[in-house]
Amino acid sequence: MPDWAKRLFSLTLVFITLLSIAVIWADIQLSKPLAISDANKAVELAPGTGFASMSARLQREQLIDYSPQLLNIYARLAGKAGSIKAGEYALRTGMNSYELLDLMISGDVVRYQVTLVEGRTFAELQAYLADHPQLQQRYQASEPLWPQLGIGSPLNEHPEGLFFPDTYSFVKGASDLSILKRAYRRMQLVLEQEWARRVDGLPYQTPYEALIMASIVERETGQPDERERIAGVFVSRLQKNMRLQTDPTVIYGLDDAEKRNLRTRHLLDDTNPYNTYRHKGLPPTPIAMPGLAAIRASLNPLQDGAIYFVARGDGSHQFSETLEQHQQAVRDFQLKRRKDYRSSPLPAQPAQEK
Repeated sequence: MPDWAKRLFSLTLVFITLLSIAVIWADIQLSKPLAISDANKAVELAPGTGFASMSARLQREQLIDYSPQLLNIYARLAGKAGSIKAGEYALRTGMNSYELLDLMISGDVVRYQVTLVEGRTFAELQAYLADHPQLQQRYQASEPLWPQLGIGSPLNEHPEGLFFPDTYSFVKGASDLSILKRAYRRMQLVLEQEWARRVDGLPYQTPYEALIMASIVERETGQPDERERIAGVFVSRLQKNMRLQTDPTVIYGLDDAEKRNLRTRHLLDDTNPYNTYRHKGLPPTPIAMPGLAAIRASLNPLQDGAIYFVARGDGSHQFSETLEQHQQAVRDFQLKRRKDYRSSPLPAQPAQEK
């Protein structure tokens, strides 16, 4: 072998050896666990963040102890540098640089949740969303709601009851308005589907009227297995042209300062449009967010002849077909009730004389 060939072979061997050492060293660095000191550590990539900026940030935050150029070179050689996606990524203990890069490419970002609870009012819903630290607050209470949601023709201008109670997930940067819009669209869909499955002969002209009834059933129900029967009582009353006579509607129409102290004078007040002791038919709007079960009960009520019910004091009710039976039930349960008696989920005191 000529001398020049020997020298070339030696140089090639040295190069391959050094390259192998460099590759092994790089793999060791990239395989090391990230320096995660906080179990809840997350890395957020803003839209438009380049790969070099991301890797430099990892070094600044002391998550990696090697030059960010190493990660840049690997990502370019592997064809991954342009594939990372914006968002917030949760880091887990033991994760290495390879795994972090794959995570950012997958787009599996951190997701948060809000749970809208059945029976809550719109005011309570807004307070709940405003208190969530990961939601951006965009809703302006001083401005009309529907234009803010981009909804031109809502079921009703009054927002009460129009948002479906459920658990909604979202990513960081989402706004309270985005949650409200999703909940409204979901309620529209659910109401449309359940309206199509309703039984015949119901005293509702529109799905919105069924929603109003569902909100009353939601507020009056203490035991889930009574929901259809309670709906049946109210449906029967409407069919007989009787007043609904339900406390939760009256309470909804009161000022906040009076809601916890329902009295007989409130039941006699004609100026309260939600006073179903004085006004026949349904109240003007829903009084809370009804859940799916309450909506279904209102559209598929159990009508067994009962047109009265009174709370027993334990969350259940005594149902009656005649006024005489009902008056006896009132004597048995309501006049002898405990001090902590509640006639509905709302923490309201029983009606008393002035």
